[in-house]
Amino acid sequence: MSAPTMTAEAAPMSKRKTLEALSGLLLVLFVAMLSSTVVSTALPKIIGALNGSQTQYTWVVTATLLTATATTPIWGKLADLFNKKLLIQIAIVVFLVGSVAAGFAQSAGQLIAARAFQGIGVGGLQALVQVAIAAMIPPRERGRYNGYLGGVMALATVGGPLLGGLIVDTSWLGWRWCFFVGVPVAAVALFLLQITLNLPTVRRDNVKIDYLGATLIAAGVSVLLIWISFVDDSFAWLSWQTGAMVGGAVLLLALAVWVEARAAEPVVPLHIVRERTTALAILGSLAVGMAMFGGAVFLGQYFQIGRGYSPTEAGLLTIPMMAGVLISSIVAGRMITATGKIKPYIVVGAVMLVIGFAMLGTIDHETSLVFVGLAMFIVGVGVGMTMQNLVLAVQNTVALKDIGAASASVAFFRSLGGTIGVSVLGAVLARRVTDRITHDLAAAGIPTSGGGGSTLNLDALPEPVRQIVRAAYGDATGHIFLISAAIAVVGIVAALLLRPVTLRSSLDLPDTGRSVAVGADAVDGAPAFDEVSVDSAGREERTRR
Repeated sequence: MSAPTMTAEAAPMSKRKTLEALSGLLLVLFVAMLSSTVVSTALPKIIGALNGSQTQYTWVVTATLLTATATTPIWGKLADLFNKKLLIQIAIVVFLVGSVAAGFAQSAGQLIAARAFQGIGVGGLQALVQVAIAAMIPPRERGRYNGYLGGVMALATVGGPLLGGLIVDTSWLGWRWCFFVGVPVAAVALFLLQITLNLPTVRRDNVKIDYLGATLIAAGVSVLLIWISFVDDSFAWLSWQTGAMVGGAVLLLALAVWVEARAAEPVVPLHIVRERTTALAILGSLAVGMAMFGGAVFLGQYFQIGRGYSPTEAGLLTIPMMAGVLISSIVAGRMITATGKIKPYIVVGAVMLVIGFAMLGTIDHETSLVFVGLAMFIVGVGVGMTMQNLVLAVQNTVALKDIGAASASVAFFRSLGGTIGVSVLGAVLARRVTDRITHDLAAAGIPTSGGGGSTLNLDALPEPVRQIVRAAYGDATGHIFLISAAIAVVGIVAALLLRPVTLRSSLDLPDTGRSVAVGADAVDGAPAFDEVSVDSAGREERTRR
C-alpha cells in the first residue's frame, strides 16, 4: 500500500478560519442531536396517534441508534481515505431523506423504517464532525472548543424537547413537523460547510475499502441488537431463537475480527483498539452510552405518562440535565486547555454520572420535582465531563491519518452501548409496567383486555385505568435508572485505569524519538514550548523556551 500524501502540511488553522468552519460543523451536530431530542417528549403522542405499543416506542429510538452504530466505523474509515467535507455533506443528505420519510410515515412500522434510514446519516454525522474538528484543532486546544460542542449539545437537548412539545401541542402543526423541522436547518448547514470548511485532502494510491469487514461488523452488531430487543418478549432467553441469533452474531463478529486483522485498510484498525487508552475509552464510552441513552430516553415518558404533564411541560422539566451538560462541558473544556490534563475530569464525570442515576433510581410517580431536577443536573454534569473528553483522550494518542478510524471506534461503542441500553432497559420497563398494570387492574376488580392495545394512548382509556397506567410507568422508571447507575460504575473503573497524559499541542502525532517545533503562542495563558519529543511509551517531553 502506498504511503499517504497530503496536499498541504498538517498545521493548525487560524482562529478566525477555525470558528468559521466550526459554525457549519456545530450546526450539523445540532441537526443530528435535534433528530433524537425533538421526539423525546413528542414520542408518547406520536406512538399514541399511530396506535403503537411500548415495544414500538422503544424501537423508534433503537432503530436510529442501531443503524448509526453499525455505520459509524465505516464512515470514520472512509474519512481517512476520502474527502471529509464531501462525506459530511453526503451524510447530511441521507439524514434529510430519512427525516422527510419519517414525517410522512402512516404507521409505527413505517416510522421505524424511516428512522433506521435516518440513522445511517446520523452515524456519519456523529463520527465525521469529530474527525473534521480533530483535523483542524490540536488536542491541547480542543478542550476549549469542546465547550462549544457542549453548548450545542445542551441547546439541542434543551431546545429539542421544548420544540417537540410545542409542535405536538400546536394543533395546526402536528407531530409530523417534529421530523420536518430539521430540513431547513440541515440545508443551512450544507451551505455553510460548502463555503467555510476547507481541510487538507489525503490522497492515497491503490486505496482498498474493506467492504467485507464493514458488512460483517454491521451484520453482527445488527443481529445482536435485534436479539436484545426481542428476547424475553417474543421468545425466551433459553430458546432456539436465542441460540441462533446469539450464535450467529458471535460467528459474524469473530469473522469480522479475522478479516480486520488481515485487511490492508481495516474499518476498525485492531492496533488502535488494542492501545490502552483507546481500549479503556471504548469501555468507558460503552458504559456511558448504556447509562446515558438508556436512561435519559425514558425521561420524557416518565414526565408525561408517569406524572401527567404535557409534552411542552415535559421538555421544560428536562432543562436541569441540559444545564448540567452545558456548564460542565464549558468549564471542564477550559480547564483541560489550560492544564493539558484530561484524566481527572473524566474520573469526576464518571462518578457524577453514577451518583445522578442512583438518585433517579429512587423516584416514583409522586417524587418531588426538585429532587428529580437535582438528580438530572448531576447526570448532566457527568455527561458533559465524560462523553467528548473520552473521544479527545483517544484522538491525542493516534496519528492524524488514523484520526477518523479512532474517533469512529469510540463513537461506535458509545452508540452500541446506547442501543443496548435502550433495548434492554426498554424491555425491562415494558415487562415491569405490564406486570404492574395487570396486578393493579386485578386488585381493582377491572377486567384486563386481551386485545393487546397500546397503553400509551391514555386518551382512549377510562379514568380509573388511566391512573393505574400512570402509576405503573412512574414507579417502574426508577428501576431502570438504578440499572443505569450500576452500568455506569464500569465507566468509573475505566476512567481510573486511564494513563495520565498531557495533551499534545501539535495536530499530528510526532514520530517516536523525533523532536518537532511547536508554535510559540501560548494557549489561554499556558506556557509555550520550543520542542515536543515523544519517548517509546508515547509520553511527551517538553522543552521550555
